[in-house]
Amino acid sequence: MGRWSREEIEQAFDGFQAAALKGAQEGDWRDWADTFTVDATYFEHQYGRFWGRENIYRWISKTMGVFPASSMTAFPIRWYSIDEDKGWVICEVLNRMEDLGDGVIYEEPNITILHYAGNGLFSYEEDAYDRKRMGDMVVRWIKAKERQAQP
Repeated sequence: MGRWSREEIEQAFDGFQAAALKGAQEGDWRDWADTFTVDATYFEHQYGRFWGRENIYRWISKTMGVFPASSMTAFPIRWYSIDEDKGWVICEVLNRMEDLGDGVIYEEPNITILHYAGNGLFSYEEDAYDRKRMGDMVVRWIKAKERQAQP
């Protein structure tokens, strides 16, 4: 039996997802950063490790505030699993680009591991993905966007 119920972990995960969507839609990542403990660790395989909620906030705001990352407008979850004994959430997140209206969904997955710490907060996140595939998807999206801009 874990320290927290599945319902508590799932509720925190729901809040995490809502905050990520808000950050992507509005460009304000404060609520998302606030889903972490003050001493949280974030490990992003391309960008490195970040310690502390405020460092995570500064990094995500800077990274997602610059094109083309600023055009990632949603992060739907394809599947997730909750390990109640450990308090972990493991999920597949789809990094989805802004809809161009061309009938194509431009997205690429990553695997995320979250460690729940209680009180609706996570103490750890790790994101792993294929950098080449992610980059290729973004390039396809940029080229499609450029084609649309041509007269």
